[in-house]
Amino acid sequence: MTQAVRPAVSRPSVLSLNISSKSALYAAYMPFLANGGIFVPTPKSYKLGDEVFMLLQLMDDATRHPVAGTVVWITPDGAQGGKTQGIGVQFSPDESSRVLRDRIEKVLAGHLGSSRPTHTL
Repeated sequence: MTQAVRPAVSRPSVLSLNISSKSALYAAYMPFLANGGIFVPTPKSYKLGDEVFMLLQLMDDATRHPVAGTVVWITPDGAQGGKTQGIGVQFSPDESSRVLRDRIEKVLAGHLGSSRPTHTL
């Protein structure tokens, strides 16, 4: 009797992120990505193109927004300039991502385009 070998199906990694202040949200949000995105500090290794699923909580809102995305940015441990280790996740082009992006941009209204440094650029 032979056993069929099935290829391993990789499941998206689940990340939980609680952003407690407008300045932390400004530093993490990536408005220059199509669909928006967020920087997630993490010591875990990822590759570009990895799919992740996030539960994102914004400041005083008790809602944990579920959002899927793809790793498009990696800041390795020991990065130049003392940048925080982590990944940039581009939001998927779906309704839950659009709702979250709109909510983030309302919170940050007037701050986007500022010259203050962020985790990415």
